[in-house]
Amino acid sequence: MVELKIPEIYWDDEKAVSLLGEYFTRRRSCGDLFYSGACFEHLGGGGDAEHVADRFDGNDLVAITTLSVSLEPHGAINLLTDPDGHWARLLSLIPRDARLEDPRSDALIAEGGPAWELWERLAGTKQYPGKPDGSGPVVAGKLLARKRPHLIPIYDIRIKQLFERPKTDHSFWAALAAALQADNGAFYDQLARLRDKAGIGEDIGVLRVFDVIAWMHQGRQGQVPTS
Repeated sequence: MVELKIPEIYWDDEKAVSLLGEYFTRRRSCGDLFYSGACFEHLGGGGDAEHVADRFDGNDLVAITTLSVSLEPHGAINLLTDPDGHWARLLSLIPRDARLEDPRSDALIAEGGPAWELWERLAGTKQYPGKPDGSGPVVAGKLLARKRPHLIPIYDIRIKQLFERPKTDHSFWAALAAALQADNGAFYDQLARLRDKAGIGEDIGVLRVFDVIAWMHQGRQGQVPTS
């Protein structure tokens, strides 16, 4: 496992809180939220709501578009109809309340675990080549983050760059879990404290706080997109 090096931005309360506040509260002139991704967790009551936790629905497909990714029509139909039963089977094996900072969740994200297999089937690996049309590693990660927001972190190019992860990275989940569990949860506590200081609400998970700070921090290097 490649250890996760925590960048300084996470320990700079003023800057981190400012990034969170901008992302979750900034509005356009017409009144809606500037960053569409601020709706990712809440759309339709959340992907982990009890009545939809073990299946993909239309709200999940719309939610990932707020993070600038989407499936092709046939891929979307595959997720909604679940013709082979894989999506419901694997989601049902991942408890809704599983949390990455809890060591008891380690088996869920380990190779061969249900979250790992679900990601592989959505991403399209050599073992599971028949992925839904339009899906891939980044789409898979965002779908999992939507369904289990306290267990699966979003992973994209900005996270990869900020944390200087290797080109082929199969240990990010485990590395972040270790970082959240280390030193009696010091990093987890810091993320929760930043969320509280930003006043964005306790319903925003710590993993999303982690992601948004990285995404916004990296985005300052170029044009600011709206997701």
